[in-house]
Amino acid sequence: MPLSDVEPRLDSADATAQVVAYLDYYRAAVARKIDGLSDDQLRRSVLPSGWTPLELLCHLVHMERRWFRWGFLGEPVEDPWGDHADGDPDGPWQVPPGTTRDDLLAALHDGGARTRQVLTAHAPHERGALGGRFTADPPTLTWICFHVLQEYARHAGHLDVVRELVDGGLGE
Repeated sequence: MPLSDVEPRLDSADATAQVVAYLDYYRAAVARKIDGLSDDQLRRSVLPSGWTPLELLCHLVHMERRWFRWGFLGEPVEDPWGDHADGDPDGPWQVPPGTTRDDLLAALHDGGARTRQVLTAHAPHERGALGGRFTADPPTLTWICFHVLQEYARHAGHLDVVRELVDGGLGE
């Protein structure tokens, strides 16, 4: 995954390339925002909601996999809700025991590569597969892309707040 702190250009006529570039941009932003935090800082919450930066990173890894692989492609995925306590989609976030920042960053990058393959191999108007995440009325790839983009953008902003509370660092 190309790591860039430069927002993608908005003049591309290729909407798929634009989505791919923005997803890469947000993955890189998340990685930058946790760079330099100690293991203790990654695993400690500073917010009333109780989540930690490492839990948020784990959530993003699972979220992207849920939407593109399990949802759109209908592929079986191991532990699709592994970022939630007891596999409950409404449960609090968790990080599996023994999982490190490096493990999750590698999974984030690998997931990004898989997402790029999906986006370049399918048309935006195609609907997700039935039988994975969706039992009826699957959304289009376009809808999934917008949903995943807003998840990344929102959570990157959350990490800005956490970083400022932890060490005074300011995000963009």
